[in-house]
Amino acid sequence: MIESDVEDYVRWFTVETEWGDWDAPWEPIEEDEASARRRFSSYFSRVSKLNRDAVRRDFEIECDGAHIGSVNFYTDLQYMENPEQHPAVGINIYEPGERSRGAGTEALRQYIAYLHTHGYNTFYTQTWSGNVRMLRVAEKLGFREVCRKKGLREVRGERYDALTLRLDL
Repeated sequence: MIESDVEDYVRWFTVETEWGDWDAPWEPIEEDEASARRRFSSYFSRVSKLNRDAVRRDFEIECDGAHIGSVNFYTDLQYMENPEQHPAVGINIYEPGERSRGAGTEALRQYIAYLHTHGYNTFYTQTWSGNVRMLRVAEKLGFREVCRKKGLREVRGERYDALTLRLDL
């Protein structure tokens, strides 16, 4: 992350929030510019101080010189136990014109390879059955479904399944 990324996040979390229609749309994005700027400035300050050798939980995605999104991982899975603390990887392409061009798939592929070099061999990803783009990415990368919670998610008045997928390298 570089300092100018902060303003991209402010815009993505206050004005251009369409990405939220795909990433957990049951969780509304409700943030004003001042709080978003404080939050992402603070985040930038923390990550800029990380030791260069520290395993990164987040990376920004840049494509053709433009900041377009991020990849990350977490270990606290929703609706499923994860006692081994395997990482669940996620991706957001915040810039609407940058979706469906392969950048997200490639970024997630590179991020998984990076985590693999740090000793991680098993990965999860979680999404919902209406997020067909993420499901295509997961399929391309070799993820397989391991948990389905029928009708758990409501999006725009319709019920969708909550999905957990797993990749073993």
